[in-house]
Amino acid sequence: MLRIVDVTSEATADLRRAVPRADFDVDAAMAAVIPVCSAVRDRGVEALHEYSEKFDHVVPEHLRVPAEALAAAAANLDGTLRQAFNESIRRRRQVCQEAEVETSSQPVEVATGARVSQRIVPVGRVGLYVPGGFAPLASSVIMNVVPAQQAGVSSIAVASPPQSEFGGLPHPNILALCQLLGVDEVYAVGGAQAIAMFAHGVTGPDEADSCPRVDMVTGPGNIYVVAAKRYLRGTVGIDSEAGPTEIAILADETADPRHVAADLMSQAEHDTLAAAVLVTNSTTLAEAVQRELASMVDDTLHSERIRTSLTSKQSAIVMVRDIDQGLEVVNTYAAEHLEIQTADAAAVAARVRNAGAIFVGPWAPVSLGDYSAGSTHVLPTAGAACHSSGLSVRSFMRAVHVIDYTEDALLELADSVETFALAENLPGHANAITVRRSR
Repeated sequence: MLRIVDVTSEATADLRRAVPRADFDVDAAMAAVIPVCSAVRDRGVEALHEYSEKFDHVVPEHLRVPAEALAAAAANLDGTLRQAFNESIRRRRQVCQEAEVETSSQPVEVATGARVSQRIVPVGRVGLYVPGGFAPLASSVIMNVVPAQQAGVSSIAVASPPQSEFGGLPHPNILALCQLLGVDEVYAVGGAQAIAMFAHGVTGPDEADSCPRVDMVTGPGNIYVVAAKRYLRGTVGIDSEAGPTEIAILADETADPRHVAADLMSQAEHDTLAAAVLVTNSTTLAEAVQRELASMVDDTLHSERIRTSLTSKQSAIVMVRDIDQGLEVVNTYAAEHLEIQTADAAAVAARVRNAGAIFVGPWAPVSLGDYSAGSTHVLPTAGAACHSSGLSVRSFMRAVHVIDYTEDALLELADSVETFALAENLPGHANAITVRRSR
């Protein structure tokens, strides 16, 4: 089912061209997205209603979900599902509190009377997007809301596409999680138009159809959501341009082929563009995984979607000489999710430089991180893990330097600053120092 890519004879410099990757042309989607974003900016609520009817085939009574709908969704939750939601929230919040929170720095005295410190300040208002395409990703509510709350964001809004089967409201599980998390500003708006609504703000005839602009937009979405985030970046802050999900598994002969096959299939279930890549030095494992996939895919609900993902060019089994070369491959690939299923998996994982999240050993499948491990599942894709991080408390915080100099401290440095400014042909900069000592 998975094609074989043999890189055993490839030099390190050629690995980037050899490893599989999906086509995800955000620039091509911009042509469709720019008119949508411009219409929302110019026509506000009218445009949002127009695009709801066109793309979601339902126009919600109001853009903002009523408080009673949020409460009803939470009240109607199945008890077992409520328990699962609460446990996921608890674990994600604990990791945010104990592993991700940054504190302001102590002042650094660079000279007598010259102090610089760093203050950590949360973003003021954020818009969190929750997809509702192939599957209503209620887990994304937790992954967006909890770190924003722990960062101290004072104003949080959530947007998710309206669903015709639920009377123009987002999926009840999404609404229930918002209620459990104490988020009461929820909008039944999806796609690029939701990003535009957050970026520009809209004013309707009453509060239920109005959304003040936000400072930052976060959360995953389809290619049109990503294109809107790219187009509106600068008007509003964004977390990242998330593409189709991807899993890479570095495994040797000690790995259980059933585990490996199940984990590859789990991410292929997301999208026909999802990538599933096994990197191994074991032909025995590779053959066993192929056999396991054949039977598993036939027996699962979304078999057509999964089969398309696994047989497309972004998915493959990459054969390597040994685990050392396997590490070169996965560090070059920089996967969103990387599993290590090898002998001494923890030691191998410690040598990984580039991955959105690393899952160590046979008992840490990606599905665990998708829901309840306590880690984030909003992660960099398309190789961006070599320079970017997943969504965390840090994503919602800004570092602000505070400069506090006495008169003597400034005058001691005045000659140096003036010389520097004049060397850059900026005499006005130098003058801002000079006027302070020519009294």
